[in-house]
Amino acid sequence: MFQTLLNKISAHPGLWGFLRRVVEDGFDAEKDVIRQELDPWRDRGKRQFLDLGCGTGEFSICFPPESYTGIDIARHYILYAGRRRPGRYAVMSGAGLGFASGSFDGALVLGVFHHLPDDLVQTTLADLHRVLRPGATLLVMEDIPSPRPWNVLGHLMHWLDRGDYIREDDAYRTLMQPYFSLRRSYHIKSGICDLAVYVLDRLDQQEAVESEVSVFRRVGE
Repeated sequence: MFQTLLNKISAHPGLWGFLRRVVEDGFDAEKDVIRQELDPWRDRGKRQFLDLGCGTGEFSICFPPESYTGIDIARHYILYAGRRRPGRYAVMSGAGLGFASGSFDGALVLGVFHHLPDDLVQTTLADLHRVLRPGATLLVMEDIPSPRPWNVLGHLMHWLDRGDYIREDDAYRTLMQPYFSLRRSYHIKSGICDLAVYVLDRLDQQEAVESEVSVFRRVGE
């Protein structure tokens, strides 16, 4: 019943965005991380950023409009964002990015991977690796199980969450390892939600191949 209600609410972009802002305290914590880790306004006009799974374009204001591209598989979210937010938008799956190789200097993935099974996460990461330029930064923020048992609302939110793949910290790291090296990670609290932050550097092609082989070897042991 609750899931059906959430699905109906999420079909209305404005209402869904409002409720998420209430639950996550205006996304202030996430916006602070974006400013700190991607520093989008530095060298304005010289860098391009991809927001994968941008939803209603909530985080577009963190970037110069001419440098921001948001994509999402939900057409009604993209139409909503295009009418109300700065930047460029397209309906697109992360597992089939319609951009040339090396198109972006940085990418944001916020609250996407906990909606996807492992194989689709890795397919998406492989294509992100392709469209990012050498030396690019990938910033990932994902829901994790709340480490505080008394955070009753946080646990309830995860129970109601429309994502079926909320993972432990180590599981996210393992999925990203074949294509990106971890520069740093830490946890933040966004309203009642606990998030893990991963700041990653794009591996060059040879490093990515070697890392992927290493992961496959460990899995086979």
